[in-house]
Amino acid sequence: MIICVECLMIDARCRHEIAGVVTEVGKNVAKFKAGDKVGVGCMVNSCQSCENCNQGFENNCSGIIFTYNSVDRDGTVTYGGYSSMVVVHERFVVRFPEAMPLDKGAPLLCAGITVYSPMKYHGLNVPGKHVGVLGLGGLGHVAVKFGKAFGMKVTVISSSPGKRQEAIERLGADAFVVSKNAEEMQAAFGTMDGIINTVSANIPVAPLLGLLKPNGKMILVGLPEKPLEIPPFALVAGNKTLAGSNIGGIADTQEMIDFAAKHGVTADIEVIGADYVNAAMERLAKADVRYRFVIDIGNTLQAMDATE
Repeated sequence: MIICVECLMIDARCRHEIAGVVTEVGKNVAKFKAGDKVGVGCMVNSCQSCENCNQGFENNCSGIIFTYNSVDRDGTVTYGGYSSMVVVHERFVVRFPEAMPLDKGAPLLCAGITVYSPMKYHGLNVPGKHVGVLGLGGLGHVAVKFGKAFGMKVTVISSSPGKRQEAIERLGADAFVVSKNAEEMQAAFGTMDGIINTVSANIPVAPLLGLLKPNGKMILVGLPEKPLEIPPFALVAGNKTLAGSNIGGIADTQEMIDFAAKHGVTADIEVIGADYVNAAMERLAKADVRYRFVIDIGNTLQAMDATE
């Protein structure tokens, strides 16, 4: 049940957000055919038989095989999408709806499912509820779009006052709170049903937990380098929950991409050629991108062939 996918678009930051077209399928493949628009996300295999896999949570399988830098079950090493094609088991391929463009959809295979899954499983997808999005970057801007698509009130929380106009006027957030502004933080105290924390920097978490209503939840999807320091009372008072979330299963990823296509949710991207990757990495280090670089693998390879 193996599928060969021609790599056309891939997120420059991660080698595991691949979008392309099926070129060939194995004889036992039933769900896909040559010519289908598809995507391959963070994983390409798992044990496929444990409790987690049987429940559709391959992302929690102890035998997960990541799209790059992993050793697959047959002993081969996975190299990701910096290539002309990738061969994947059909279980780990996601169908792209016609309304979903390959370039703007590719980052959703990681960033999209990373925020969609916790919003779904922690009840932060209910119309009328209030969700905070901490951090406005590659993950955060997608979380804002999903929150609005769910019909929620969305508040962006950021340490950068300069992002206020971007959050409200361009991305459609309802409100913006500067986390370093004591008056704004006090005004938002106890107003949010949940917070999607996309920040990878080490920041004080206790004041942010104060923004939650009683029984509110903060879900971590960012990965700070140092351990979190949280006063127990910040959680105990108000029965608050601090949880984590790790991407999502394949069924949820397909659900996410279908929902995104239906509601017009895509990643904000800058398309580049493969010859621009080094410059893109330098710009990424300066946060000089809105919000994802996507490498046009297909046209890059065609241009290379034409010059040979």
